[in-house]
Amino acid sequence: MTIVSGVALAIRVGDTVGTVQVRDANDAPAAIPELGAKVIVLFYTDPDVKDQNELFRDFLKAQNLDPAKFRGVGVVNMKDTWKPDFAIRRAVRDKLKKFPLSVILTDPDHVLQKQWALGECNDKDVVIIVGKDRRIAFFKAGTLDGAEMQEALAIIKSLMAK
Repeated sequence: MTIVSGVALAIRVGDTVGTVQVRDANDAPAAIPELGAKVIVLFYTDPDVKDQNELFRDFLKAQNLDPAKFRGVGVVNMKDTWKPDFAIRRAVRDKLKKFPLSVILTDPDHVLQKQWALGECNDKDVVIIVGKDRRIAFFKAGTLDGAEMQEALAIIKSLMAK
């Protein structure tokens, strides 16, 4: 993150991120699993646009990436939606029952957005790729197009090969 006159600017590729304490589906404290141990693709999603990058999620699932080196993580941006927290947490718990290997966390207070300087996230599905060195390798707030999906996959594969 770049600091100019005491003001934090938005995160950029190459910046290093730290551990963040968000919440799990039951509102217990939780950290992003395996941050620093695996290549992480993190989706920071406003529930109002939860399907914005569904094509990219499906694209990644179809790649059968090695789970020993790669982890996908969802963090629900609960602060920017009109939907009540209890309903979001129930939906997350239901999804986790259906997909028990998934990691879906919640952020009721923009903790991740603030600590990682993600900028404006309302009505956006933010995609962040983090290497094992905790450096941001890819960042996009909004829908990835086909070229961006291919670019992101190439970055993931490159980071996994290290």
